[in-house]
Amino acid sequence: MSSDDRQVLLTARRWVVKVGSALLTDEGRRLDRGVIHGLVQQLVTLRERGCEVVLVSSGAVAAGAVRLGFEERPQDLHSLQAAAAVGQSALIRSYEEALAPQGITTALVLLSHADILARDRYLNARGTLGRLIDLGVIPVVNENDSVVTDEIRLGDNDTLAALVANLIDADVLLVLTDQEGLCEANPRDNPDAAVISAAEVDDPRLDDMVGEGGQFGRGGMVTKLNAARLAARSGAVTVIANGRVPKIIPKVAAGEPLGTLLSTRRRPQSARKQWLASLLHTQGRLILDAGAAAVVAAGDKSLLPIGVVAVEGDFVRGDLVACVDSEGRQIARGLVNYNANEALKLQGKPSKEIPIILGYGGDAEIIHRDNMVSL
Repeated sequence: MSSDDRQVLLTARRWVVKVGSALLTDEGRRLDRGVIHGLVQQLVTLRERGCEVVLVSSGAVAAGAVRLGFEERPQDLHSLQAAAAVGQSALIRSYEEALAPQGITTALVLLSHADILARDRYLNARGTLGRLIDLGVIPVVNENDSVVTDEIRLGDNDTLAALVANLIDADVLLVLTDQEGLCEANPRDNPDAAVISAAEVDDPRLDDMVGEGGQFGRGGMVTKLNAARLAARSGAVTVIANGRVPKIIPKVAAGEPLGTLLSTRRRPQSARKQWLASLLHTQGRLILDAGAAAVVAAGDKSLLPIGVVAVEGDFVRGDLVACVDSEGRQIARGLVNYNANEALKLQGKPSKEIPIILGYGGDAEIIHRDNMVSL
């Protein structure tokens, strides 16, 4: 699918490493401190090579559930939030205890979708992480599970890790999982499935393997591919690898052919475009005709009212809306210049008629190209 050129890993300076609960806990229960100490030693090795590191870590809910005496992972929202609140302190303390003897300071950074949605908070998070890195700190990032609900969640720590990669302009996103990498078939069903050593992150053949109806629809790889594509917007390459392989982090950094390397030919997008791509919850949809869909997908033109054939949802000016083609595929998203009622009146009409239709002058575009990102 792609030449397996891992030379980029040898010179990469800024890394985001994501590790999930399956690797950090004892069968999903208590934190495995031995695993944490081993992980920390690998991060230290990466640091000694002159690299900067941000760790995106799961495990808070599992740690909190044990401390609260829950027999199993809670299902109701408030018990989950309580477990996360209790577990965050245990999680960060485990990292502090492992890193302190190395003379390295840690910082717990909790993010939510609200921090991404608001442009000022997004930039503030970017600035804070950058300053922590400059100070030689290893930030430990997690979603703020103690306050978020399903409706406002970022969704998973793969997505969070990709957003962090965008925030800090990382060179590499390393996703550590319990699988060898992205495979040509589901390894849970086919133990002999071949690992895809390298691929272009936008190769459409990958969607057949990881899509909801594909080989990995139930295995978690779909979120990792989506995360890799999000990270690519800032120019980061992604490696998906087995976190249980001894010294996996320094081995990947040395360019050893482990896991799956997802490379990108995209030019890094501006910080504003990256921010727009990070916004996950749209308030409505604009269905486009074929001509408008092609123009919007190309990513360098604004969306005019004449290209809109239908309007769905209840949104106001400045809300995030999805742009979809006639087959329902989301091809872009952006900040809309009109509310839903106004957009309904304007759909299919030329921009010169806007003052006549609305009774006042407005923007010529439904979404300006500076406020839109193609997907």
